[in-house]
Amino acid sequence: MRFPVFLLLCISLLFASCGQYQKVLRKDDIGKKYAFADSLYTIGKYKKALKLMEQIVPAYRGKPQAEKLMFMYSNTFYKLGDFYSAGYQFERFTQAYPNSDSTEVAYFKSAKSFYQLSERFSLDQRETYRGMEKLQGFINTYPNSDKRIEANELITELRTKLEKKQFETARQYYRIEDYKAAIESFDNFIADNPGTVYREEAFLYRLKASYKLAINSLPYLVQERLLTAKGHYNSFIKYYKSTDSAEEANEINDEIEKRLVTKETKST
Repeated sequence: MRFPVFLLLCISLLFASCGQYQKVLRKDDIGKKYAFADSLYTIGKYKKALKLMEQIVPAYRGKPQAEKLMFMYSNTFYKLGDFYSAGYQFERFTQAYPNSDSTEVAYFKSAKSFYQLSERFSLDQRETYRGMEKLQGFINTYPNSDKRIEANELITELRTKLEKKQFETARQYYRIEDYKAAIESFDNFIADNPGTVYREEAFLYRLKASYKLAINSLPYLVQERLLTAKGHYNSFIKYYKSTDSAEEANEINDEIEKRLVTKETKST
């Protein structure tokens, strides 16, 4: 019999709490709204807390309680996954309270909100650039912060996403057999991203594209383009002769050599 009694007590308390929340929500007592919002925020009831905060934020501007309230308000959006609002509100907080003990955390969470807004690599990357800018701004402002390492990791992740987008654009040219465009795109990619994780692949695809361009060219262009492909092979092997993809590069080079020998034999 004890369990049903306990269950009924819990249900009664739940309904009482809901009833109290509705009463506070409807009344004009901003002090009670603040206290109730604070308690709801503390136990993780962010949606309910937000409704109360939205009613009282304007009334508390300029008051001593405003600093704590505005941080909770910003962080509530963050906790609910509304990163547009979180980034904006945290940014406002850092501007309004530059000397607050919470400013560093607010600055970081504002920057991280913009990181969260970054789309997958195939979509528009404006928020990715913005996230990198905000995170770098945080590092510049707080170079000794314990969040600096995480901020750098997030920047690296966003930069890698941008590199992937550029790399996949170049590879798409290869897939549709527009080898000239592929070579140019991989050239630009290699020049623009010297430390990229896609560098080896870019070198290999440039070699493959230049070889395919050569063997599909008009006869009078084949030899010149085979020699260009040979140059791309030499560039690849200079850096990646001991990698797994070196075998494929060597096979392509063997084909280049055979065709060059054949061309020289015919010319003589």
